[in-house]
Amino acid sequence: MKIRVAIVEDDKNYSQALKNIIDFQNNMECVAQFFNGKNALQKLEALEPDVVLMDIQLQDLSGIDIVFKLTELMPSTTFVMCTSFENDEKIFSALRAGASGYLVKGDPLDKIIQAILEAHKGGAPMSFAIAKRILQHFQESKVQVQSLALLTVTEKEVLELLAQGLLYKEIADKKSVTIDTIKKHIGNIYRKLQVSNKIEAINKFNIKN
Repeated sequence: MKIRVAIVEDDKNYSQALKNIIDFQNNMECVAQFFNGKNALQKLEALEPDVVLMDIQLQDLSGIDIVFKLTELMPSTTFVMCTSFENDEKIFSALRAGASGYLVKGDPLDKIIQAILEAHKGGAPMSFAIAKRILQHFQESKVQVQSLALLTVTEKEVLELLAQGLLYKEIADKKSVTIDTIKKHIGNIYRKLQVSNKIEAINKFNIKN
């Protein structure tokens, strides 16, 4: 049984290059090409391909939105993003939407063939650059969590109140201390978390929570 692959890609030249190399393989075939998101949404479910190569930024729709809508309707189909976007927001949005892999168009076509095979076997193929970004993201998150552990109980309480939007005076009233004491706590928080402002401190607090 050949692996049935569908391509959702609005760059017709790149789509044709993908189709040609897929059809050249003995163990896979391209069963459909879609050049816009609307047609893909309407017809992919009935085709039931094994793997879908999905561009992120189509002319009419977001590939991420399409994946989100179709993953529940097509549980036996694996979606792999194949795009030129490498920013963290796109990567994690695609993975949260249900994509099983993330490739960049700069990858050699033989690498994409290997990724199709890996995805079909239940793997999560990633371009090297993407895997490196994901690893870096989680390493940074780990450092942030570790730095939060350095805070005293009082400093954590102050940071939590800060995250709730309270002003220094309101926090001081709640803690029954002076504003100068709260400013001192916040200075310690900034130093331990290695941040320079309230927004950065709250972002680190939100990652932990």
